Amino acid sequence: TGDADTGTGDTGLVDGPTEAIPEGTDPFADAIVSFTPGPDAGFGSEALPDIVLGGPEGSGASAGSVDVLSLGENGEIILEMTDLGIVDGPGPDLLVFENPFLGWFEAGAVAVSEDGILWVEWPCEASNVEDDYPGCAGTATVYLNSLSGIDPTDPDAAGGDAFDLADLGMERARYVRIRDTGENTHAYGGTSGGFDLDAIAAVNWEVLEAEE
Repeated sequence: TGDADTGTGDTGLVDGPTEAIPEGTDPFADAIVSFTPGPDAGFGSEALPDIVLGGPEGSGASAGSVDVLSLGENGEIILEMTDLGIVDGPGPDLLVFENPFLGWFEAGAVAVSEDGILWVEWPCEASNVEDDYPGCAGTATVYLNSLSGIDPTDPDAAGGDAFDLADLGMERARYVRIRDTGENTHAYGGTSGGFDLDAIAAVNWEVLEAEE
């Protein structure tokens, strides 16, 4: 609606989300390139790598998912897409799923790369609590889970924090980096394990050629 970003939709690059996802692929991360935990990390690490690969297990607005990996304060993870890559298309192109709920937020800065070497990061106002951390991940409710039947390429239905490659001047990305900013708001106090990553998803995607 409104002045939606049309991205590169007229170049033939964008196969989703209107096209069916090819059999044997999915729009979620396929591999962990690296994980650099920060202080208080550890929750979910026993289930690596699967806990951050594949789809999220969102619990809606009333509860936070426990199907997450806590990055720890200023911890960082880099994920790779190997079957479907992210491309700039209409509207948001990437969803990042955390487990925020009821005033408990842990802001994360999100960056993308085509080659895993050169990175571009969305501006993340991690200290701007009043406006819910503009540009950061970790604030949007997650509705998508393995039982919901929700289209993972539908940002409105799936929930999660949405990001548009057009804002960075990029046409495509294969790698996603998420970094805990150390800025956390906890309505009930307590110790933070940092940004809690559940999953990521490509909203607009293209089939990647297998590397030899």
